[in-house]
Amino acid sequence: MNRFLEFVKKEFYHIWRDKKTLLVLFGMPPILILLFGFAISNEIKNAPIAILDNSKDEVTQKISEKLLSSGYFILYENLDSYNQIEDIFRLGKVKQVIIFETNFAYKLNSEMHANIQIISDASDPNTANTLLNYTSKIVMDYNLEINNNAKMPFVINTELKMRYNENTKSAYMFVPGLITIILMLVAAMMTSISITREKELGTMEILLASPMKPIQIIIAKVCPYLLLGLVDAIIILLLGVFVFNVPIKGSLVLLFAVGMLFITTSLSLGILISSVTSSQQIALMISLMGLMLPTMLLSGFIFPIANMPLALQLFTHLIPAKWFNIIIKDIMLKGSGFFDLWKEILILIGFTTFFILVSLKKFKIRL
Repeated sequence: MNRFLEFVKKEFYHIWRDKKTLLVLFGMPPILILLFGFAISNEIKNAPIAILDNSKDEVTQKISEKLLSSGYFILYENLDSYNQIEDIFRLGKVKQVIIFETNFAYKLNSEMHANIQIISDASDPNTANTLLNYTSKIVMDYNLEINNNAKMPFVINTELKMRYNENTKSAYMFVPGLITIILMLVAAMMTSISITREKELGTMEILLASPMKPIQIIIAKVCPYLLLGLVDAIIILLLGVFVFNVPIKGSLVLLFAVGMLFITTSLSLGILISSVTSSQQIALMISLMGLMLPTMLLSGFIFPIANMPLALQLFTHLIPAKWFNIIIKDIMLKGSGFFDLWKEILILIGFTTFFILVSLKKFKIRL
């Protein structure tokens, strides 16, 4: 029995001395609970909306105030014409546009009914449905309020319209998101594991001793993953288009060019991970914690970023997958062009440059 207890004690000492094991045991649980606790939420707050008030009377002002004071919405812009609606949606600045018809108060008082049109960006169908429910409920509450002391009931009709995904198909959301995840995993995770495997087996030193320059060896190692990632993206696109009927409204050339850019970003991130790790186990742990979870939770693929606390929303700016997810959804569903997405593309180029420069600085020629 004493021998058994001594053996157990030895294992405790071994775990206590292994900082990496302690990090997994005591670092991962709080990180996961905080990420899931803050990221997974069905409630949306401060969603940016635009209002086109063709009447500008007392009733429309009251309804607008009720919407904005609810905590669910913030006013991004008051529109002046219908022509601005398409542009503001394509830029991704607002999630919903609310349109009051002309002579709203007059029609409500004289004809006993008036109309409100609600247009939502349904490229994320879950968010669109949630916001529509919020708006409809607020308008309904106001309708009940004005009918309390009325002899004849007033009726405010709400016309609901979805943009970019009229039937609110979930495939419109998960196909672009899956492309983002697969490209990140194939390019970054597989690259980091492949290079650290060479280090672990001792074959990297042999490769570095060859006539080829280190940078040529690294490029040769990652080229297959560049092609594999592109093939995976094409397969998912074909399945999405022909099986799930997901449209590609934008330029295919731009789509593939940005896809190649994101694969390069992911490859450079994989090289960075491999340059600071010495074993596959550590590379896999960093890849899972640093790539898989943030890509799933913080890229806007599954959970809307607007639902998250401000600190977490700011942190999502550091996730390359977030920017690619915005780009690919806008190209496929909205038909956005380069000039609509140049900021997001420039951010990806910045990430790629940063990862490559740090990787070159950290990469050791002698192991």
